[in-house]
Amino acid sequence: MAKMIPSPQSLATGVGALPHMDPVTACNDVLAIFPRFPYVPSLPDRGLLESIVFNDSEQLPGKIIRENRLLFDSTTDHDQAIEKVYQDYIEGNFAPYCLHKDYASGFVEMMSNNLSHVMALKCQVTGPVTFGMQVVDANKRPIFYDSQLADMLSKMIALKARWCEMEMKKRTGVEETLVVLNEPYFASLGSSVVPIDQDMVRTGWEDIAAMVDGGLGIHCCSNTDWEFVLGLRPSVVSFDAYTTAKELLLYTDSLVSYMERGGVVAWGIVPAEYKIFADETPESLYQRYLAIRTQLCSYMPEHLFDAQSLITPSCGIRFADCNEAITIMKTAAQISRRIRNPGKSS
Repeated sequence: MAKMIPSPQSLATGVGALPHMDPVTACNDVLAIFPRFPYVPSLPDRGLLESIVFNDSEQLPGKIIRENRLLFDSTTDHDQAIEKVYQDYIEGNFAPYCLHKDYASGFVEMMSNNLSHVMALKCQVTGPVTFGMQVVDANKRPIFYDSQLADMLSKMIALKARWCEMEMKKRTGVEETLVVLNEPYFASLGSSVVPIDQDMVRTGWEDIAAMVDGGLGIHCCSNTDWEFVLGLRPSVVSFDAYTTAKELLLYTDSLVSYMERGGVVAWGIVPAEYKIFADETPESLYQRYLAIRTQLCSYMPEHLFDAQSLITPSCGIRFADCNEAITIMKTAAQISRRIRNPGKSS
């Protein structure tokens, strides 16, 4: 079970990607907008290696990049490299699973900041389900469907998550860390078209949770089996509240129990796609958030809801320019301030 993080009291933070090309500017913008709960931005527009899955693939045994696709070479024996991942996991040897600048320039840059004053620092790694469903073998079969490779992936991601949290503490001085698994493929949970073995998902989650000391969360920007996700007891559930709040609220009893146990919900109430965001206003999004809050608070105290909530964009911000991305992030911060200080103007 993941460690619960301190109650964030409706602070705001970000999610994953930004459209920035300069990691210094990206990190400075994040720190200016989210000073109490900053996050490490990924910068996929800088190149293929910084995009989802690729950015966590450096240590993947049998990795091939061909025609801008990440593949697993199943025509060659990789048993020794796979066994090394297992050995490293058993021994807790996370040092080889570091992130380098070519894969994570935003992470490397954020580590140059003194963040000892912040409440928590958040970073994101690709979850094993999404990783394993995106990478295919020579037969174009997702490697998540190979039980040994799926098991190895969860352990590789666990070691990378452990390295990330230790690096954040060591380099920035932050006391609390949150590593969020980016799992858009959780949308396939319960699907007959793209079947995902829930027992394998749970086992992989437990592998990662056992390795990580700090907070461990899940981000899924589509609808999923929220009962299953909440049952994993992550530190934080991050989701697209703008689009899928209605579906999550179908599981009100489980959601309330989760928050009562110390779980945090990151309400992605601000659309991350600028074309959608442009049709809204800070006031309309605030009212949309209040409607969610009002509905859930008929089953739980308002003070508990506010204590166990974060305000975020709905997902990583890709389809925007830098100024538009800043406006989206600032809107999340503005909604947070209105919730935290209801008697003051934003």
